[in-house]
Amino acid sequence: MTGASGGVGSLAVALLARLGHEVVASTGRIDEHGALLLRLGASDVLDRAELQEGGRPLQSEHWAGAVDSAGSHTLANALAQTRWGGTVAACGLAQGPDLPVSVMPFILRGVTLVGINSVEAPRTLREEAWRRLAHDLDLALLDELTTTVPLAGAVDSAGAVLAGRAHGRTLVDVRA
Repeated sequence: MTGASGGVGSLAVALLARLGHEVVASTGRIDEHGALLLRLGASDVLDRAELQEGGRPLQSEHWAGAVDSAGSHTLANALAQTRWGGTVAACGLAQGPDLPVSVMPFILRGVTLVGINSVEAPRTLREEAWRRLAHDLDLALLDELTTTVPLAGAVDSAGAVLAGRAHGRTLVDVRA
């Protein structure tokens, strides 16, 4: 899971681990968030620097599948390192919207790239996803993954997100 200390990434780590998958979490802030990611169920934490630079079009196979919230070179490397028949889900573009990749992972390893767009998903599919989250996710983790700020602190919190200093989800309480 790339971008594992972010909102999508941290929930994905917890959910996938709870469903029995071995999860390797990638983050740029191992010192700050490594222990949390291990508590969420990651078996290992990887420095994002290992994935964010350009790499060969086909690399050693490391992953059965991946969830990527970074895009760009990180997504390209995840694809190049995915085992035969694996699936990579792309759900973000924190590093960038480009995809500097060749067709080699797709035609030589049968890797599948799936785009995730929950905004345009039909309501029935979103409702099923919400049911699964309510059933499969340890809801007690949400408090640890959520930071609540008053409306007056929203601008500072947005700055922290953009600077890569935030983790999990930030909830703005408009009543506070």
